Amino acid sequence: MADPSTMLTSSQRQQLAEDAAKAMWSRDHAAQALGIEIVEVMPGTARLTMKVRQDMVNGHAICHGGMLFTLADTAFAYACNSYNLNTVASACHIDFLAPAHLNDSLVAMAVERAQSGRSGVYDVSVSTAEGKIVALFRGKSARIQGEVISSFAQA
Repeated sequence: MADPSTMLTSSQRQQLAEDAAKAMWSRDHAAQALGIEIVEVMPGTARLTMKVRQDMVNGHAICHGGMLFTLADTAFAYACNSYNLNTVASACHIDFLAPAHLNDSLVAMAVERAQSGRSGVYDVSVSTAEGKIVALFRGKSARIQGEVISSFAQA
């Protein structure tokens, strides 16, 4: 299926990305529970933040890798759904490069690297607010039936 957003102006594509993010956010209870915040969504990109809380720290007194993965995966989801076409992960990989600690403010920046047909590839960097990269994530996406906003209206 062709991407209908390619016939929109850049301003309309940006509005569509923001509207799709709002629709997703309204039902993204996992991200909300973790305190993840959307900073910015643009077509093919997303920047989200999360503060490391006490309940996110593991037995080594560092942020649990699953929390880093979840933040990266969430940024990936918002980036690849920014065209308002329902898109899910088909595969992903994360490299943990450095620890994150209690009270660190983390930033996940997702960027689309390739898009072809129903498949895409996205890179996400997770860093501290000071810019130290703690994890690199690569996600592969697959478009499924439906649209984010119309799916929201039917939910």
